[in-house]
Amino acid sequence: QVQLVESGGGLVQPGGSLRLSCVASGFPFKDYPMTWYRQTSGKARELVAEIGSVHEGSSTHYYLDSGKGRFTISRDNAKNTVYLNMNSLKAEDTAVYYCKVRRGPDYLVNYWGQGTQVTVSS
Repeated sequence: QVQLVESGGGLVQPGGSLRLSCVASGFPFKDYPMTWYRQTSGKARELVAEIGSVHEGSSTHYYLDSGKGRFTISRDNAKNTVYLNMNSLKAEDTAVYYCKVRRGPDYLVNYWGQGTQVTVSS
């Protein structure tokens, strides 16, 4: 059974940092590229960053212009975990953050975890 469990969100002041984690199970994690998305209320989910599989050298790509230079995606295949380090947080980063398999069979790509809420506010 596929599971993606996100954690690490919370309330942080502007300029602060958070490290989000996503623990995967039920599939060979290292073989699949992973992504972080985020969603604010009333808006569509937006792709934040992706990291390649072990076969892709865990290459990274950042899609969110506002996150470039502030967000870093990484993975630990031994722990079946993908991370998103976020620095210099802004109010507009407030959202629910989700991890997801980037490419693969439908049963993996279509699975969404419960997400983790990040709130940036003073």
